[in-house]
Amino acid sequence: MPFDLREHTADVAVEATGQTIDETFAAIADGLAAAMCDAVPDEGSRFDLTVTAESREALLFDYLDQLIYERDVRNVLPVDNDATVGGSGDEWRVAASARGVPLSAVSAREVKAVTYSEMALEATDDGWRAYVVFDV
Repeated sequence: MPFDLREHTADVAVEATGQTIDETFAAIADGLAAAMCDAVPDEGSRFDLTVTAESREALLFDYLDQLIYERDVRNVLPVDNDATVGGSGDEWRVAASARGVPLSAVSAREVKAVTYSEMALEATDDGWRAYVVFDV
């Protein structure tokens, strides 16, 4: 699940690709974690989350927003993300899990929010591509 952190004026952007939309959602979530922390220890317990939205793009936004919420509420850094995306029309859903590394175990930078600025989620000849800008 490849992702790249991209320079962006006053923010941080993540570009991710995957052969499937599931892999791409998980990769962009791993990119969010990488934007917050350089090195991740092997500790932490997995937790599950489910998000629904009216479109694939809104689902990606809401999923990443939920991961930031989980970070704040659980006081953990969500890493090693897995996602299963399904839906059509105006009903989309992601069932996901992440390993929650205690924030006390890492030196994390704050990512404040997901933005719709320049957001892209698209099928490509090789699978899927996502691009998301985060407010830091």
